[in-house]
Amino acid sequence: MSTVALSQDLGIESTSELKQQLAPHLAQAGELRVDAGQVARVHTAAMQVLCAFVLARQQAGLGTVFDNATDTFRDAARLLGILRPLGLEATPDTTKSVENAA
Repeated sequence: MSTVALSQDLGIESTSELKQQLAPHLAQAGELRVDAGQVARVHTAAMQVLCAFVLARQQAGLGTVFDNATDTFRDAARLLGILRPLGLEATPDTTKSVENAA
């Protein structure tokens, strides 16, 4: 089992780098752990890359697990409605309704 660590900043400008980081692991046999323990900033585009990555591995019969997801990462997944596709469980903090950011 291998682990890939996500960077602290998953802003839109980092999505190309994120794709390059994940690409070698698309067909990697066995379960892959993605460490989201350092994520402090995340953009929707990065979450889309992660969803596509998880889906591609799933379609190939390969498992992907997110470890140590920060509150920022979990909250982004919750707001986008992708907790389940990423294999993250809802916690009491991630079951709130969407906040008004204004």
